[in-house]
Amino acid sequence: MIIKHADDKAKRLNLLAELTQSDRLDARQRQWASDELLRLQRGIQGERDAAFYIDSVYKDSKNHAVLHDLRIEVDGDVAQIDHLVINRTNYVFLFETKCFNGNLKINEHGEFTMNYAGGKQYGIPSPLEQSRRHERILAKLLDTLEITGRTTKPTFVHAVLLHPKAIITRPAAKAFNTDNVIKADAIGTWREKWIDKDMDVTAVFNAFLNIRSQDTVREWGDKLARQHRPTDLLALPEFIRP
Repeated sequence: MIIKHADDKAKRLNLLAELTQSDRLDARQRQWASDELLRLQRGIQGERDAAFYIDSVYKDSKNHAVLHDLRIEVDGDVAQIDHLVINRTNYVFLFETKCFNGNLKINEHGEFTMNYAGGKQYGIPSPLEQSRRHERILAKLLDTLEITGRTTKPTFVHAVLLHPKAIITRPAAKAFNTDNVIKADAIGTWREKWIDKDMDVTAVFNAFLNIRSQDTVREWGDKLARQHRPTDLLALPEFIRP
């Protein structure tokens, strides 16, 4: 069931578009606005595409609550979660969306590098580690909201969703496992493989002990949606002000 859709960011897009044409800003400020506009457009499109594939798997299931574009604040820490799915058996899936304009390479140390046309390479922060940082903040919130299983606290699962046309160069699985870095259109297959690989007898037994009602899952989703703290779409950094 879909509890929350992504926020409408039209105001932010319009503001940035206007800034790129403003004669009140200097060239450096307009370039910042242009870069920020492109980044936001790509991010919105990537999250929209990923949401489509996530919804195709989970939207008709009353056993899962789906929240897109969830921003939470806990004890001064902020987590911007692209997509969250919570189910009746106390599992929380965090999907981090990345819309890269290049080819992704992951080495045996779990380091992520983008390769662009012309041979340019740039190291980027690990989206898996980013999602795990979100977990630590979200776990505090779930504890406060008493969103938990009957016998254990939630189990978190992390995955990174890339554009279906992305090219991914991976290390050997024994060196660094990248099973949870996938193309967004493969999420259904990933979910089936995850169930086959990770849901052993013990995990199934624990899931059975912690199973909650469909109404409880919806209640959990509604609780989390009420904790959404959207960003100020009109906020600008100090140096960009005319």
